[in-house]
Amino acid sequence: MKLTPEKVRYVADLANLKLTGEEVARMAHDLDEILSHMDKLNQLDTTGVEPMAQVLSDASETATLREDAIRPPLSNADALQCAPQPGQGYFKVPKVIER
Repeated sequence: MKLTPEKVRYVADLANLKLTGEEVARMAHDLDEILSHMDKLNQLDTTGVEPMAQVLSDASETATLREDAIRPPLSNADALQCAPQPGQGYFKVPKVIER
């Protein structure tokens, strides 16, 4: 699979990244290598391979999870108590996306 510089710039734009021409060329090569490797992995026959277990599936008595207990929710006033800029019942945050 060959990625074009236009596709790399499109993906970079979605991630709000500004890439130089050199970075675009390097990313196109790196991403192409990754996608080629994924194509190879997709060709493998996984018939008969058992699914991997979850980390805590066999550790029920040693799991360090807290008890799932019903608790009253945090009130809006309590949540905003330490907010640097609360306003009208919400957290005020600076604008981070400018286009």
